[in-house]
Amino acid sequence: MRRTPAAARAVLPVTLPAVLVAVLVAGLGAGCATSGTPETGQADANAPAAITWWSTGGDDESAAFQKAADLYTKSHPNVTIKVQTLSWDDAYAKLLAASTSRSGPDVISGGMTWTIQFGLRGGMVDLRKYGVEQLRAQAQPAQWKSAVSPDGTVYGIPLDMSTEALYYRTDLLEKAGIKEPPATWDELTADIGKLKDSGVKTPFGIDWGNLDWIGYFNFLYQAGGSFYTPDCKPSLGTPEAERALSFWIDLHRRYGAPTDTVTTSDALDAGTAMVYGGNWNALGIDTSKPKLKGRWAVAPLPAGPAGPTTFIGGRAVGVTSYSKHIQQAADFVKYLYTDEAVDAVNAEAKARNVAYIPPRPDKVAGSPFQPQHSEVFAKIISTGAAAPGCPGWDESAGDVAKHLQSAILGKADIKTALSEAAKVMERNAG
Repeated sequence: MRRTPAAARAVLPVTLPAVLVAVLVAGLGAGCATSGTPETGQADANAPAAITWWSTGGDDESAAFQKAADLYTKSHPNVTIKVQTLSWDDAYAKLLAASTSRSGPDVISGGMTWTIQFGLRGGMVDLRKYGVEQLRAQAQPAQWKSAVSPDGTVYGIPLDMSTEALYYRTDLLEKAGIKEPPATWDELTADIGKLKDSGVKTPFGIDWGNLDWIGYFNFLYQAGGSFYTPDCKPSLGTPEAERALSFWIDLHRRYGAPTDTVTTSDALDAGTAMVYGGNWNALGIDTSKPKLKGRWAVAPLPAGPAGPTTFIGGRAVGVTSYSKHIQQAADFVKYLYTDEAVDAVNAEAKARNVAYIPPRPDKVAGSPFQPQHSEVFAKIISTGAAAPGCPGWDESAGDVAKHLQSAILGKADIKTALSEAAKVMERNAG
């Protein structure tokens, strides 16, 4: 599967040199503040409009989105749309720089909460003015909420989804006498014991989210906790947060999950019986590891005491405030939720082996995965939760992960790690 880095980083903060971030953010605040900045003059609505979309990801993903853009052009002959690829390595910096100079693309897509961060600094259009709220009912509720600013402004809407599943070796579970993959935390740890007894050296591992906040996210929400309260106050000082971190630590220290991250396909091929991995792995295992064909399957992550909630990532798409074609660009963004557009992207993604999950849950069955895998992903998505859309989260996520790691690695106790992580979130909340 060729989308692993992109999908994983769709929800991760981009790590930039601190000085560069400071310069860009300072410039952004001065150059496109939410007040006192002249509005960008709009071109004649009847004149031809050439819209540029900077799409964070890979070239194959851009090509899939271009299919939808070309269909839009057929029914709007005065509008042309060109999708250009930005790599995950430098997309955040380039989009910030574009906002600072107020020159660049008309449409952008990137990490789920990026449009909020840019929008709060005046770089994005509030899409509510252009009727985007009508799309809410079609989207996954938690993911839509993640893309919306705490004050309700919609600077971007979900463009696609990614999620995490339990990949497992059917032959190894059968050898251990396990008929079904674990459905709960208790069953997971019990099965790890059975697999060890049957001779499996590494019963369990985590690919996506190992030692990262995404890994903790799953356990936190499955325990009934959350990173923030509904009014965006840090909420890691709870019994649920402690229980989640304790379980995560146990999986590594007591039950032998490796602290070194190994890709899902490599882990299964090396004999790991169960792996938490991103949905994109499902497209590549049979190709990259042909000996595993028919010996692996996918299931939802085991549920915690509060239920089966699993992380949902993806990208958001929005319209820049410095576009000269805001009306046309916003209309196109809405078009991306039509059956015609989603089906076109699905078809092109399938042709290019891109692990695209559309932003509409009712369209997951048409995604490029095998039907049995799409069915599992649809089930996971139905109870999924997405990254916090709270101010300062993007700046906090990296340091939060470091504090959580310190607990797993034995460098801090659970309460200290969570307290220090909360301090980071509070400090960056502004």
